[in-house]
Amino acid sequence: MKSFAIVAFFFGFTLLLTAQNFTNLDRSPLDISYARPERMADPDIRVIYSRPQLKGRTVDDLVSNGKIWRTGANETTEITFFSSFLIQGKRIDPGTYTLYSIPGMRNWTIILNSKRNTWGAYAYEESLDIGRFEAKVEVNENPVEAFSIAFDRTDSGYTLYLAWGDTLVSLDIQS
Repeated sequence: MKSFAIVAFFFGFTLLLTAQNFTNLDRSPLDISYARPERMADPDIRVIYSRPQLKGRTVDDLVSNGKIWRTGANETTEITFFSSFLIQGKRIDPGTYTLYSIPGMRNWTIILNSKRNTWGAYAYEESLDIGRFEAKVEVNENPVEAFSIAFDRTDSGYTLYLAWGDTLVSLDIQS
């Protein structure tokens, strides 16, 4: 009888450990986007970011034109360059940087910053900018509910795309 009580206790304890209640889960899930020279190759660039959702709102409701934005949700978006690249004539050395942006009507300013492990844009320090780059804005013909980042391979490197709602932002990155 004693052994039955011990087994019952551990069985009940195990059920408590495995029956977690996952409440208040992050509604802006973490995602990763890679720039690769070919499908199964090691990446040239990696972006780690959280994906906020529109949920009936517009991009303008959630992101203010002319103000610094973390380019995603939650922790500040991070971009890693595994080799040197050029963006608008500026050499970007290999490393991991935070990726901020300043939305605008005709273009967005994309910012690479050296301060890492931050949340939002609250700890942003302009003095730590690696570079600021003007990115083109277009109307996205295929609106996107969840903010998304993707790369396309080009003859000279990659195009970085930021898409959300009917907004499509693009920035050329040269190898």
